[in-house]
Amino acid sequence: MKVSTSWLSDYISLEGVAAEELADKITSAGIEIDSVERRNKGLSGIVVGYVKSKEKHPDADKLNVCIVDAGQGEELQIVCGAKNVAAGQKVPVALVGAKLPGLEIKKAKLRGVLSQGMICSAKELGLNDKLLPKELQEGILVLPENTEIGQSILEVLGLNDAVLDFDLTPNRSDCLSMIGAAYEVSAILGRELELPNPAADIVETGGSAKGSISVKIENEEYCKHYAVRYIAGVKPAPSPLWIQNRLMAAGIRPISNIVDITNYVMLEYGQPLHAFDGNKVEGSTLGVRFAREGELLTTLDGQERKLEPQMLVIADGAKAVALAGVMGGLDTEVTGETVNIVLESAKFDGGTVRKTSRQLGLRSEASLRFEKEVDPNSVIPALNRAAALIAKYAGGTVYEGVVEAGSGAAKEKVLTLSLEKLNRYLGTDLSLLEVKTLFSRLHFKCGDAAQGLIEVQVPTRRGDISYDVDLIEEVARLYGYDNIPTTLIEGVTTPGALTRQQALRRELRRLLAHGGYQEVMGYSFIQPEQSKLFPALADGKLAVKLAMPMSEERSVLRTTLIPQLLDIARYNTNRRQSDLALFEVGNVFFTEEEQLTRQPRELPVLGLLLSGSRASKQWNVAEQPVDFFDLKGALETVFAYLGLTDSIVYEGDAPENYHPGRSASVYLLAEEGRVKLGTMGQLHPELQRDLDLEDTYVAELLLEPLYNAARSSLQYTELQRFPGMERDIAVVVDSAVPAGHLLASIRENGGTLLQNVQVFDVYTGGKMESGKKSVAISLLYRHTDHTLTDEEVVEVHDKVVSALQQTFGAELRK
Repeated sequence: MKVSTSWLSDYISLEGVAAEELADKITSAGIEIDSVERRNKGLSGIVVGYVKSKEKHPDADKLNVCIVDAGQGEELQIVCGAKNVAAGQKVPVALVGAKLPGLEIKKAKLRGVLSQGMICSAKELGLNDKLLPKELQEGILVLPENTEIGQSILEVLGLNDAVLDFDLTPNRSDCLSMIGAAYEVSAILGRELELPNPAADIVETGGSAKGSISVKIENEEYCKHYAVRYIAGVKPAPSPLWIQNRLMAAGIRPISNIVDITNYVMLEYGQPLHAFDGNKVEGSTLGVRFAREGELLTTLDGQERKLEPQMLVIADGAKAVALAGVMGGLDTEVTGETVNIVLESAKFDGGTVRKTSRQLGLRSEASLRFEKEVDPNSVIPALNRAAALIAKYAGGTVYEGVVEAGSGAAKEKVLTLSLEKLNRYLGTDLSLLEVKTLFSRLHFKCGDAAQGLIEVQVPTRRGDISYDVDLIEEVARLYGYDNIPTTLIEGVTTPGALTRQQALRRELRRLLAHGGYQEVMGYSFIQPEQSKLFPALADGKLAVKLAMPMSEERSVLRTTLIPQLLDIARYNTNRRQSDLALFEVGNVFFTEEEQLTRQPRELPVLGLLLSGSRASKQWNVAEQPVDFFDLKGALETVFAYLGLTDSIVYEGDAPENYHPGRSASVYLLAEEGRVKLGTMGQLHPELQRDLDLEDTYVAELLLEPLYNAARSSLQYTELQRFPGMERDIAVVVDSAVPAGHLLASIRENGGTLLQNVQVFDVYTGGKMESGKKSVAISLLYRHTDHTLTDEEVVEVHDKVVSALQQTFGAELRK
């Protein structure tokens, strides 16, 4: 909201307060002032002149020699090249010695003819020509005929003005008006306020308005109050210069006296108005209703718009004539031929106006104010103010009475404030009298409710105040935040900290990111079909359906992270980014009910995806595609960090939509038994083909069991001081025996001397018996206190081999 200090001074004295000082005070009181703009861009020595005559320059076809009376006691000869200069005009004249932006005027000869000044255009005066009426945007600036000769152009154009740019938060819609800004400044400066009295200014000299127009509201829920006045015999013309100056200071281009007055009053009261051409309103009736299916309306910007049934419109007896609270219609606009007008003022529902504005991509000064909720008690005062100005400056006859529908004046809120609570919240020691004085500066009526309690009556213009804490805020900002004493925090304080799960989740993200994985965040909403692709985690449970989904593609809560990872992989692959290492830590959701009656389950999950190459192709390095063991290695890094290496079991499996020979289920050996963590492996070739992906490996693990089982702190071990002894064995077992089961048996029987065990070869085929495989395993034995002897190692090693033979029928290969 741009607030002119010149306009503001109509309501409150700003004597002795510079614009910059006022801006600082307003900012300190809670409303930030973005900028202070001086309308005078460095002008001096420019006055109003009267062009007495104009003649062609003797030696230049495009120049004119003008004789100008500038009120200086002598006539001036000025050479002017503007096409629109003419005798009988009042124009801005820069005298010799005058200063314009980047220019100083001197006597000069133009093609041999003396020029004693310059006739100026709006642009040369530093005005924004886009805010000028169209007829004044080219050539010199032509002033109204009644402008006084010799008067300073700064006074004529209102350039002795500073404009404050209020950066308003959504709750301070009361300051989207000059009167609202005046209330604010009055409270800050503690000065008296003088406001217009529309009811006293208006003169009703016509017939009864009810005989010329009728109004109705179909649904008062979306329009609480609709009121009109009928004004006859108007004479459309340019508005007075002072109105134009104030509109331009606020960033609005003047159009005509009637339109300008409606905009002027909107800026003054914050209440949008609209004027209809009364002769174009069919049936002499206006109503507020919802648009009909397929209804069309051409708005004032010349665009034909297709309306939706949820859009609120103003309609006459035949059709829609305006978008309620947004913009008027072209068919009933006020033109130069308009004689009678119907002036509208209303209280439309802000939410409905906002939806209409957003859906049509049509935002206006009116919709901005309705969206933020205007003062319901300004409907009639603003209507009367505009009618009085139209009668005065457009020659209209105001008909008797206001024709209205809907509820009248809104009730003011009455809040009770405890003085003790106020001082406790602010850390102050304000007295009852001091608090009442601050409320009187805000123009809030207040009285005593009981001992230590104040009853405050909040005006309807301050819709942002609903609770006693809002009143406390008002006291704080008027008292001055700098005046509130500094106090130490009292009471028990608790240092902030992460929960165990939060800390582990953060460390997992850091670990994977440092390992070369990139974190992604997928949508929590997916297609119903996607929730069925990887049902391993769901374990028969149902997906949670959304009651009001954005679309069918986002209609259920995800039960797995993998579909979102695959969507991201496809997006990147389509853009030639095929080497992917992605992870997401997020939640999945399950329910056991067809119709929800209780909160669904929400489980934290880790998802991984690998695709492409682990190393890029170079002159001395061949391209190396990722495989199952790269993914397994990433999981083992996670398990090792959590201290769970010996508690994890992988079992070959074929979960749905995984490759049947390159996938596994992952289990945690916990105190309560084996807990399934999730699945890992390559995507099924058919699914890869459908998604147009190369070999892609994914994993998905439940995190809650890992959080519970993870070691609580880092455990450090001494550096090994004694050498270890290695033993390699190759055992022949059935092909169906998992190597992981062999390793588990070795760890169980190796005791404390067994430090490490690892498979380093698997051999099948060739001379190997059908249905058998050879697994080569390396075992490392070490004692922490002394160097092992052969006898000690042999005793433990024989026990390990014996266990393999008895449990799995293993045969040692020589």
